[in-house]
Amino acid sequence: MEVAAPLLCLAAAVLVWGVLWVWGSWERMTRPEQAGLPGGGSRTLLVTAHPDDEAMFFAPTILGLARLRHQLFLLCFSAGNYYNQGEIRKKELLQSCDVLGIPLSNVMIIENRDFPDDPDVRWDPERAADVLLRHVEANGIKLVVTFDEGGVSGHSNHVALNAAVRTLHAEGKLPKDAAATERHKQTPDGEQPYVPSGFPSPRSRLTMEALVFAGGSRNQRD
Repeated sequence: MEVAAPLLCLAAAVLVWGVLWVWGSWERMTRPEQAGLPGGGSRTLLVTAHPDDEAMFFAPTILGLARLRHQLFLLCFSAGNYYNQGEIRKKELLQSCDVLGIPLSNVMIIENRDFPDDPDVRWDPERAADVLLRHVEANGIKLVVTFDEGGVSGHSNHVALNAAVRTLHAEGKLPKDAAATERHKQTPDGEQPYVPSGFPSPRSRLTMEALVFAGGSRNQRD
């Protein structure tokens, strides 16, 4: 027993050290700076093309940024009126943002003939960039998140927004390290979260459980 007691104490000490090491590592990895992102309180803008993009393509990222205590803003470039359901979709967007934790006062929906909800119309990236830049400057945005170069789903409106963000980034008009695009990544369990990535290399992985938001008019659209 005299020999066993010191061994038990040593084992207990090793166990406690191991638990503390794992906890400390997890804490470090969940800090914004470890993810390559601005710190808590940073103002982050999500740029989408249509109502429901925020839930279909960005929910894990939005929830991850909220957990990192970012102040979230959303700029949606159309009311999604392709099927003449624009008014319904605008209401759904606001409901979705409420669920996702984006303050409704931080949500802007653009209704402009330059940006119709139409997969056969490629929006002018320069015009979109002008609108986006005004919104970034007016709200003190530090991080911009949008679609990848393929628009995630290939929708031409999505692709145009990526081009707009890339244009501003290339011209140095966005805050340093402010631009991020959404990139698809397959995970071992078959889920497909979206990964913010910078230009040109990956920045972080906010892979969280996706939020499923089902609206009454969302079953037939992009």
